[in-house]
Amino acid sequence: MVADSGGSGAVRAAGRVNAPRPALVEASPVGVPRRVNRIGVACLREEWRVVDRWWTEAPVDRRYFDLVLESGEHACVFRDEEAGCWFSQRA
Repeated sequence: MVADSGGSGAVRAAGRVNAPRPALVEASPVGVPRRVNRIGVACLREEWRVVDRWWTEAPVDRRYFDLVLESGEHACVFRDEEAGCWFSQRA
């Protein structure tokens, strides 16, 4: 038999997994990140673009960068072309 999990301790706030967070990005004139949250970029591993839902009222137009920072940390950032803002997201 399974115990009742309806107690207040079992209730958790629902949230998006891996939700994008705003990021401070300094980019080159062609839009490639040079610094992310004030840490220099050591290596650009990959770049790709996602254009989706263009037929809806909430289109997605993002330019993603998979980076290694000078601290050794791995970072995935994207520029939301619709909003004109940078975000970080776990890869």
